[in-house]
Amino acid sequence: MRLKELAASRVRYGYRRLHILLRRKGWEVNHKRTYRIYCDEGLSIRSKLPKRKGAWRYRQGRPAIRGPNEVWAMDFVSDRIFDGRPFRILTVVDCHTREALSLTPRANFRAFQVTEALDALVKLRGRPKSLRVDNGPACGSTMDRSSPVACSTSGPT
Repeated sequence: MRLKELAASRVRYGYRRLHILLRRKGWEVNHKRTYRIYCDEGLSIRSKLPKRKGAWRYRQGRPAIRGPNEVWAMDFVSDRIFDGRPFRILTVVDCHTREALSLTPRANFRAFQVTEALDALVKLRGRPKSLRVDNGPACGSTMDRSSPVACSTSGPT
């Protein structure tokens, strides 16, 4: 019981340090018994979260998608053809229906080519409420921040 009280008052101490404190208080107990009781009581040092993992606490969940043409996801796929030349495919997917709305292949994409492909898709399907893109270098600068479409860059889709 004394071990539990010590662990509650000194949260950052492990069983070895608590064992030393118990011995100082006059308890004649060996370290193996201290460890067994420490484990049985469910005591453990609370590990600190790494700094990069702390941001997940403050993120809000994505809102539910209620219907088609509400949220689109956009990303690039890269590959090489038989002679080693690279090419990329711009993929746009409707997140509700999982329908591939656009697959646009090119050897390389410029920002204006991405916006042209999206404009053609908007003329065909209508404007979505939101567009999800990842944080990669290809999608980072292609979006026009003044457009009425909300752009979400919260992570891979």
